[in-house]
Amino acid sequence: MTKISIRLAMTRRAVLANAAAAGSIPLLALSISPAMAKMSQASVAYQDAPKGDRTCSGCGLFQAPSACKTVDGMISPNGWCKIWVKKGG
Repeated sequence: MTKISIRLAMTRRAVLANAAAAGSIPLLALSISPAMAKMSQASVAYQDAPKGDRTCSGCGLFQAPSACKTVDGMISPNGWCKIWVKKGG
């Protein structure tokens, strides 16, 4: 092989190796657990008391007995936060 063909081969190898590595990034993103994606209570202004008639137990994101789909930590059924969404049904 000449120097030029060796350089081209190395370049192709580098491109293929980088493409394989880049292709695995979406797979890594899928492996992140949902708990890692939750927001802090402070970031959503969570409070243990209701806001008017709005309570976590009436929110579509609440998971009984004391969790939320989007907010981290223990959540009171009588609490409230600024991402409250009326439960459908």
